[in-house]
Amino acid sequence: MVKRSLSLAGSGGGRRRESITDPSADAALAKMGYQSELPRNLSMLSVLGMSFAIMAVPFGLSTTMSITLTDGQSVTILYGWILVSLISLCIAASLAEICAVYPTAGGVYYWSAMLSTREWAPIASWVTGWLTLVGNWTVTLSINFSGAQLILSAITLWDVNFVPNQWQTVLAFWAVMLICMSVNIFGAKYLDLINKICIYWTASSVIIILITLLTMADTKRDADFVFTHYDASRSGWPSGWAFFVGLLQAAYTLTGYGMVASMCEEVAYPEREVPKAIVLSVLAAGITGVVYLIPILFVLPDVEFLLGVANGQPIGLLFKTVTGSAAGGFGLLFLILGILFFAGVGALTAASRCTYAFARDGAIPGSRFWMKVDKRFDIPLMALVLSTTVDCLLGLIFFGSSAAFTSFTGVATICLSTSYGMPILISVLRGRKAVKNSTFSLGRFGYAINIAMVVWIGLAVVLFCMPVSLPVTSATMNYASVVFAGFASISVAWYFIRGRKTFTGPPVPQDVAPGEQVPVAGLAVEESRQDRMGDVEGKGEKLITRSSRESERSRVRSPYNS
Repeated sequence: MVKRSLSLAGSGGGRRRESITDPSADAALAKMGYQSELPRNLSMLSVLGMSFAIMAVPFGLSTTMSITLTDGQSVTILYGWILVSLISLCIAASLAEICAVYPTAGGVYYWSAMLSTREWAPIASWVTGWLTLVGNWTVTLSINFSGAQLILSAITLWDVNFVPNQWQTVLAFWAVMLICMSVNIFGAKYLDLINKICIYWTASSVIIILITLLTMADTKRDADFVFTHYDASRSGWPSGWAFFVGLLQAAYTLTGYGMVASMCEEVAYPEREVPKAIVLSVLAAGITGVVYLIPILFVLPDVEFLLGVANGQPIGLLFKTVTGSAAGGFGLLFLILGILFFAGVGALTAASRCTYAFARDGAIPGSRFWMKVDKRFDIPLMALVLSTTVDCLLGLIFFGSSAAFTSFTGVATICLSTSYGMPILISVLRGRKAVKNSTFSLGRFGYAINIAMVVWIGLAVVLFCMPVSLPVTSATMNYASVVFAGFASISVAWYFIRGRKTFTGPPVPQDVAPGEQVPVAGLAVEESRQDRMGDVEGKGEKLITRSSRESERSRVRSPYNS
């Protein structure tokens, strides 16, 4: 039997980063209407590391601690985390099931189109795409903005009277953004290594912090406080409702797992590796969070003392109080700042790939400019620049609201959660036909899990527009709804200006029967290693052969044709 192996060449010159040859993935991508332009040089462990990095559990929980200290304390912190971890695991499994069928950088945006009918595909993909885009931008923004605040909080470990002003905070944020962008440009070939290091750094950091806090604390809380204490009196909300408002801490931390679907076109065998990475990263994050939070609660200093910190980031003060020295506090804080580096870089990588994928289908003003892949670095450079610029501009909101970080986390959580919910909802409404043969199937539990997750996401949209505490002033208002409405206005305006005339959604490939061969027009064919060794008899127009195996059929089937 003759083995055929063809790979698609990117247009133009330039040397590509070393990558794994996966002709089947390139062929499946072409079947979905796209040319493979990015090198497949990321492994499953690397994608898992990126997802784990974006969630950045110790960092995310540390920077949002003031939310749960206000809205319930121990019960909200611990059980809120466990609850949201289980919910996130179900959402991740639902997305992984779809990802195994449609592994493309478009992610949820592409999935919504493919799962819809032809009539509704353009608007479904438009709405989902903008939710995904804004979610990717704002989660990157919130990670790096809180990172800037955390860096400045390190100064207060030595100078308790230091209170960073607005300009200092914004400039520090811009510096963090520029560092992350530089790593994405000049360190692009090392992203695989960086993502893997993140896993070991995070695990080591949690262990070191756990041991240090428990051995150095002069006083410890009892188990009753850690596992049963609930106090929402500082929130101003009714006691029960405060618990749900406080879930923003866990929900924000556990939002980034779906973003790594944007890396599908840089992974060999993405229909297998990316779904595994999505689910395993959430499982690892959930366990890491429990291991990190319990020691924190055992050594938690006075809550009023922590909430009184000027910049709203109490974790540095907590470390200093427990270790008894500024140097000891900074040593532990440095581990968290290391996680910030991985989170910021990973989030910006995913955001730039999402921007590139959406621009590729003409859904962003100036799409022709943002969709270009720079052949020097083998990355969508202008999409990276756009993502960085948008985030830097959004950081200016801090001049109008001291609660800007809560707004950023809220809108990121709302947009990403809603974008995850769109393809899940469409899949349910369409009878889950497209995923019935997915290699990552939820089986008979699929309907129940999908419907429960859609209900949760609907509740989350309401919850995370709420301010952390009452009463509300213009300075403490949660502006998540305002930021969300602003981007929605841009999306709607651009749709009526151009989208309704020219936007048809992602390419809708014709379904191919088993054994049928169809030409894919406009795609260059590059000889693979097997071609040059004589394994392929003939060259020229690329043909895609559908396997008769049912798993392969499910991977490329479009329910559009139903």
